[in-house]
Amino acid sequence: MKLSMPSKGKTYTVEISERASGMLVYHARFLANVSEAAAKRLINQFETQSQSLRKQPERFPWLSQPMLPKHKYRKLLFEKRYLLIYQIKGDTVYVDAMVDCRQDYRWLL
Repeated sequence: MKLSMPSKGKTYTVEISERASGMLVYHARFLANVSEAAAKRLINQFETQSQSLRKQPERFPWLSQPMLPKHKYRKLLFEKRYLLIYQIKGDTVYVDAMVDCRQDYRWLL
């Protein structure tokens, strides 16, 4: 297993998948029924947190699930209950999904 050390000052490109964007829309739409302010906050935090992956995306832990290849996906928790699931390939961070931790998201894997 080869693990690379984070490079100081290195900037990554962040790519948001259509799937992750759709999940954000789904969760924001649901939240907007309860609180428009909460929905806006979720969208803003998604943007902020996903763009924070431009610097040191290795700082977040691995997503460990028995059905996943070891050390493929990482997870970033934000807004207390949402996970960004992403992987790093070369100089690019691919955000593959956004899930609500309170739900069973094993179907995604």
